[in-house]
Amino acid sequence: MKKLLLAVLTLTSSAQLIFAQSAPANVNMAVDADKNFNRLVERKGIKGGFLAVADPEGLIFKPNPVKITDFYTNIDRQPGSLAMRPNFARIAVNGDLAFTAGTYVYQNGNNDTDKVFGDYVSIWRADDDNKFKLLINLGIQHPEAEQEALTDFKNPDSDNRVAPSKDPFSGKRIIMATDNLFNHSLSISTLASYKEFLSPEGRFYFPGFEPLTGQERIMKFIDNEAITITAQTTNAGRSTSNDLAYTYGKARIKKGEIVSNYNYVRIWEIDANHKWNILLEIFSAVENE
Repeated sequence: MKKLLLAVLTLTSSAQLIFAQSAPANVNMAVDADKNFNRLVERKGIKGGFLAVADPEGLIFKPNPVKITDFYTNIDRQPGSLAMRPNFARIAVNGDLAFTAGTYVYQNGNNDTDKVFGDYVSIWRADDDNKFKLLINLGIQHPEAEQEALTDFKNPDSDNRVAPSKDPFSGKRIIMATDNLFNHSLSISTLASYKEFLSPEGRFYFPGFEPLTGQERIMKFIDNEAITITAQTTNAGRSTSNDLAYTYGKARIKKGEIVSNYNYVRIWEIDANHKWNILLEIFSAVENE
């Protein structure tokens, strides 16, 4: 019994030592995955590019969530060209989950008037070979930006790192509960909810507008546009290092006197006090294409 206990303690200590000594992931891993995706789209076309990087469970919104592989294998091709440029990215300290966001230009024709401008958000998940695959992708359309967005690529804070959970489902339950709590709070007060849950450096992506950065600016936009939101969580996921997570679902948004349906995706990060905050939120309109 003593030998068995000693062996268990030795294995536990070794695992903790390996965890403590392993280097945090670098955000450039996610940025490089995004840039490689863009090159594949340029070379293989939109359909070929998406299929080349798709996670087996990867989703796009057309307008509702559908598997990337299901959507693109059932169409002959997607016309036009698509160019993407990341300007915002984070990666979990364990390197298994990341996101990138940036600008896109879609063109279906030879004339500059055929160009469509907007911003996209991509969530990446590492496969068994530690290669990032596209888990979620969606975007918003807005007028061409007058100024180029600032680049914000930040490496994870190793101080927020915790050992991977022994229960693979506990992380998902916690982030689902957090998203549900935020949605319940929205039904009571939209502004108070963002004040409580939004990161000070959070970003807000809403169709027709360029992305907004910063809690104060986002709340001012919500107030000025008379936006109220009700939402329902569909699904979620979390990194094994418990420092980065995502949720998505459906939302009904009243903007002034107009009520419309949307899909939402949120990126959550944990702070030094172990509180989950929204780092990024994007809404895509549900409408016939």
